[in-house]
Amino acid sequence: MVTLDLRHVASPAVRDLLHLVNHPDFDRAQQQIEHLGGCTEPVRLTGQSTTIDTTTGEVLRAYTASGEPTGSLLTACGNRRASRCPASSRVYAADTYHLIRAGLSGGKNVPDTVRTHPRDFATLTAPSFGPVHNRPTTPGGNARPCSCRKLHEPTDAQLGTPLNPATYDYAGAILFNAHASALWARFTTYLRREIAARLGMTQKASRTVLRVSFAKVAEYQKRGLVHFHAVIRLDGPDGNSTPPPPYATLAMLADAIRAAALRVRVAVVSDAIGERELTWGEQLDVREIAAFGTDTERTDQAVAAYVAKYTTKSADASGTLDRALFCRPCQGRGATLLPHGAALPCTACGGTGQAQPLPRLAVARHVRQMIRTRWELGRLPEFADLKLWKWAHMLGFRGHFSTKSRSYSTTLGALRDARRAWRTEQVHAHASLPEPDPDTTLVVGHWAYLGTGYSPGAALLAAAVWHRRELARQFAFEGGC
Repeated sequence: MVTLDLRHVASPAVRDLLHLVNHPDFDRAQQQIEHLGGCTEPVRLTGQSTTIDTTTGEVLRAYTASGEPTGSLLTACGNRRASRCPASSRVYAADTYHLIRAGLSGGKNVPDTVRTHPRDFATLTAPSFGPVHNRPTTPGGNARPCSCRKLHEPTDAQLGTPLNPATYDYAGAILFNAHASALWARFTTYLRREIAARLGMTQKASRTVLRVSFAKVAEYQKRGLVHFHAVIRLDGPDGNSTPPPPYATLAMLADAIRAAALRVRVAVVSDAIGERELTWGEQLDVREIAAFGTDTERTDQAVAAYVAKYTTKSADASGTLDRALFCRPCQGRGATLLPHGAALPCTACGGTGQAQPLPRLAVARHVRQMIRTRWELGRLPEFADLKLWKWAHMLGFRGHFSTKSRSYSTTLGALRDARRAWRTEQVHAHASLPEPDPDTTLVVGHWAYLGTGYSPGAALLAAAVWHRRELARQFAFEGGC
C-alpha cells in the first residue's frame, strides 16, 4: 500500500483532487461530474425528493442530496455563454439550432409544408458613430488597406476601434445598444403595416389571411454594437400549419422588410446630450433562404447553424466582459466614483461592494471608454430606466439574445422537456426500474440553493471530462471511426 504525504503537494487543487479520489464513494462523485458533461459552474442543491404511489401511499423511491459525496446535488448551470461554460453553451446552441431548423424545414411538431412558405434572412445593423479601423475588400474579395493606410490582419486588435476616439460618438453608440430592443419591436410593427399596405388591406384584414413569424438573434460587432440576424417567414392565419395566400410572395416580403427598416425611429431627449434620433444602419442585408440541398450558402440548414452559433456569444466577443460589474446584493447602489468618473459599480466578487478603478479592467481602450460613458450616462435621471450601470458589462444592451414569435416553431422549453423525459427513460432502463405512471404517482421535492461551482479538485475532473468529450466530438466531426 502506497501512502501519499499531501503536505508535499504544492497545488491546492491537486491536494483536493487526491482527497476526492481517496473518498470511499469517489465513483459516485465522478458519476455526477460525468453526468454534467464538463459544466464549469454547476448549481449545488440540498434537499430531498420522494416518489409516492397515490393509490396505496407507498413510498416507491426516496433520494436525499446529503447522501452524495459532496453533500449536494449538482445540476448543470445552463449558461448560454461559451466564455462561461462551454458545455452548457453547446447544449443551448444545439437547442437553438433545432428550434430555427424546425421553423424552416419542419419537425418538432411543425409540419413539413412550412418549407414552402416565403422566408427571408435579414440582417439589421447599427449606424455609424464615427469611422473605425476596418478591413475592406475589393469586389474580388481581396483585402484593401484601411483608412489609416494599414492593411489589418483579421485578428488585429485595432479592428472596430475608432480612428479618432476624440470625435467618436460614444454617447450615441451607448444609446443605440440600450434601445436596440425597442428598435426591433418597432421594426416588427412597421413590417406588418408595410405588408398590409402592399396587399391593399388594413392591418386587421391582413391578419385574417396571413401572419408574420420570425426568430432573431443578437450579435456583437467588433466595434461593440449589436446587430440582429432574423429569419422572417410568412404563414397563413393559423400560423405555421397553414400556408399564406399565393399573392403574399417572397419579393413582397423582402420589399416590406427594407421599407420597414427605413421607417424605424426612436427619439431620445436629454438636457445633457441633446436630442438624438436612433435608426438602423445603412447596411441592411435581405436574402432568400433556399431549401436544403440547393446550391447556395443560404440554405435552411446553414441559416440554422449560423444563428445558433451566435446565441452562445456575448459581449465578450467584442473585447468586453461576460460578468456584471456590480455586486448583486446592492445592485450597484453602494458604489462610489473615483475622480473624473474613473470608477465602476461594485465588482461581482461575492458581494464585497468594493469599487474597482476602471483602468484596472483587462479590456481595450475603446471598450473602457464605452463602459465609462455608460457609467456617466447612468447617473442622469432621464436614463434611469435604461439601467446602464447594471448592463455596463454588456455595453448597454439589455435585451434577450434570441427571441421568436409565438407561431414560428417549437420552444426551448419543449425541447428541454423532451430531453429531460428521454434521460429519465434512460435512467430507468439502465437501473431496470419500472417507468412511474404519472396518473398514480406523486413526486414531492424540497430543494434549497447552496451555491455554484466545484471544489478545486472536482473542477480538475470536470475540465478533463469536457476535454475528453470535445476531442471525441472533433474526431467524429472529422470522420473518424
